Amino acid sequence: MNYLHSIGEYFLMLKGTFHRMTKGSVLRGLILKELDDLIIGSMGIVSFLSFFIGAVVALQTALNLNNPLIPKSLVAYAARQSIILEFAPTFISIIMAGKVGSYITSSIGSMNVTEQIDALEVMGINSLNYLIFPKIIAMLFYPFVIAISMFLGILGAYTAAVMGGFVPPDIFVQGLQEDFIPFHLVYAFIKTFLFAFILATVPAYHGYYMKGGALEVGQASTTSFVWTSVVIIITNYAVTQLLLS
Repeated sequence: MNYLHSIGEYFLMLKGTFHRMTKGSVLRGLILKELDDLIIGSMGIVSFLSFFIGAVVALQTALNLNNPLIPKSLVAYAARQSIILEFAPTFISIIMAGKVGSYITSSIGSMNVTEQIDALEVMGINSLNYLIFPKIIAMLFYPFVIAISMFLGILGAYTAAVMGGFVPPDIFVQGLQEDFIPFHLVYAFIKTFLFAFILATVPAYHGYYMKGGALEVGQASTTSFVWTSVVIIITNYAVTQLLLS
């Protein structure tokens, strides 16, 4: 019953988020701040992980292709498919659940503990719209982060495979182009938009409705990461079943 209560509370929170909108000039400033905190602030870790995980994928594939009958272009093909379909949209989103999700939960939870949310309500401001709506709008730019992740992942794979002497440059490029299905990019970005909404709202729910003090803020951040990851994985399965099966 607690799970059903939480699910209902989550959807009521979403309903309240889009009611009684805050003044436009105030929202613009909040959205720009959230863009800096959630999107721009995440580019460093995303770029680092994307490049080196792409390199590891290429190395693992190249080192395990022992059969001389298997073309070397398969290294590039495998790297492209794994990075576009799963690594960039899903794996990076799990990482972001830890970085962005914990930040959202702790920032809103701290406001809850210090009664700043109550102060907003007393001033006649819809605290749900004020706190959560800018985060949702900022996370609409999350597909841009994933596009950069895809590019850097493939660049890392190219660097590892070519510079390591496993695949000639022209063969690698040929492998990148083999059997490319444009719909796979559409599928990846549909997932990314859904993950962006989850990353903005599930951590916000755990921060907004937490009770207690500073210790409970930390516990809420941990719980937020776990449930955000679970929802992302379930959504990933459902979207894959609907769009690729």
